[in-house]
Amino acid sequence: MQSLPEKLAEFWQIWSFNLVLDVGRYVVAAGAMALIVKLFWNFGLSERRIQARSATSADVRREILTSLRTGVLFSLTGVGIIYGVMASVFTVYTDFNTHGAVYLVLSVIGIILAHDTYFYWAHRMMHHPRLYPYFHRTHHRSVAPTPFAAYAFDIPEALVMAAFTPLWLLAVPMHALGLFLFMAFMIVRNVMGHAGVELMPRTLADSRWFGWINATTRHDEEH
Repeated sequence: MQSLPEKLAEFWQIWSFNLVLDVGRYVVAAGAMALIVKLFWNFGLSERRIQARSATSADVRREILTSLRTGVLFSLTGVGIIYGVMASVFTVYTDFNTHGAVYLVLSVIGIILAHDTYFYWAHRMMHHPRLYPYFHRTHHRSVAPTPFAAYAFDIPEALVMAAFTPLWLLAVPMHALGLFLFMAFMIVRNVMGHAGVELMPRTLADSRWFGWINATTRHDEEH
């Protein structure tokens, strides 16, 4: 049986790993998107600007601080998932032979589609007048959002968003790589949605197959 210092050391080791992962993916993705917009601003992106207004430095500081707070909350969810795996509550495996490559691909597609559905209904719920001030107001303080607004959530909203992955893992085994690909996809998609310029091809909205994708303009207009 582990002593208290051993348990605390184990917790810190698990949490520090998740903290670097969750905060790091936000910093890298948001920073990279902001840099891309800046570098290519004079090479066509300025013509794809969605709003005439721009975020202030105070707006960006608020977005970064609230997003870092969300990253910390997400990292604690990651700790819970790892302990859940250790207790056999969740199944996260590392051997590719366990379910094979086809299952890996299908599970990644499945978790992305399931999260899209979850986000849609959770987002609608958080716009309810009685819930909005507590769940979603902070995110909409970014009237002219920047990539740094990707995780700019109120604490209750961050908890709702964090709840999806453990709920999914209760029913669906995932390869660790599959979870990583899902997290990478989500943060990239998120910073694109807050880029302030339309990054999607203009023909996408009229596409028979891809018209359902929520482009940057639609999300920006909601802000």
